[in-house]
Amino acid sequence: MKRIVNFSSFNVFSIEKEIWDIEYHNHNFYELIIIASGKGTHHLNGVTFAYQKGDVFLLRPSDAHEFSIKRKTRFIYIKFTENYIWESLHTDKKTELNKVIRLMMEDSSFVYESAISNKADREHMLQLAGILLYEFNNKSIYSKETSADLFSAMITILIRNTMNSGGKERISKGTSQAEKILYYITVNAMDADKMKLENLAKEFTLSQNYISIYIKKQTGFSIQQHVMHQKIKAAEKLLKQSNYNINEIADQLGFNDASHFNKIFRSYKNMPPSLFRKNN
Repeated sequence: MKRIVNFSSFNVFSIEKEIWDIEYHNHNFYELIIIASGKGTHHLNGVTFAYQKGDVFLLRPSDAHEFSIKRKTRFIYIKFTENYIWESLHTDKKTELNKVIRLMMEDSSFVYESAISNKADREHMLQLAGILLYEFNNKSIYSKETSADLFSAMITILIRNTMNSGGKERISKGTSQAEKILYYITVNAMDADKMKLENLAKEFTLSQNYISIYIKKQTGFSIQQHVMHQKIKAAEKLLKQSNYNINEIADQLGFNDASHFNKIFRSYKNMPPSLFRKNN
C-alpha cells in the first residue's frame, strides 16, 4: 500500500477530479477533507460509504483510503501534523480538542461518517475552507496568522458537532489510568505485538499481574475481552460495509482462521458472521 509523505506541518490545497487516480494509501499526517462539490463513495479502512457536498472527513495518519467519483468532485484538503494543531489552537481549546481526538480514536463510527452533522455548520465549514484556501495561497501580510485562526475556527466547529452528537457526556468523564489503558487498547487492538501483556504493561510502567487485575477490577472485563470486543466491532463494520469475504476478514482481524472467527463471533452475536452480513 502506498504511503503519502508530507514534509510541511500545514498545507491547504484544492483538487477537482472526474476520475480518482490515486491508489489506496495512508499518510504521515492528519487530514481534514471537505467535499466542496460532487458525490461518490469513500473507501476507508476496507469500508465503503457514500459522500456528498458538505461532508467533512477527519483522517488519522494510519487510516487508509481512496475515493470513487460518481459526479465530478472538488476536494479541499487540509493536511496538518499533531504539533501544528497544538500550536495553532487557542489555549482554552487544547484540552477539549485532545478529548475530541481521543473520542474519535475510541469510536470507529466517528471516522466513517461526516464529522459535521449540523446543516448550518456544514455551510460554515465550506465557507471557512474556501477562505482558508485563499489566505494560505495568497501569502500576503498576516496570511499565516489568519490561516491559523481560520483553522482553529474549523476545529472548534468540529468539536461542537462532536459534543452535540453525544460525545459531551463521554468526554466529560476525565482520563483515569483505566481509561488511558482502554484508549490504548482501542487504538492498538489489531496490533498483536502491542497487545502482548508484557508490552502493554511496559507501556504504562506497570507489572503484568497488576495491570490485568486492575483492568478486571475497574471494568469487570479482562484485557483480552476488551481486545476481542474491539475486534468484533471492527468485524461488524466490515461485514456490513465491505466486500471482504469471511476468510479475508478473519485474517485482517488476526484470527487463526475462519473457523476460529466464526466461533468467536457467534459467541458475541449469537449468529455466524455470514448470517449477520445477510441480515444487514
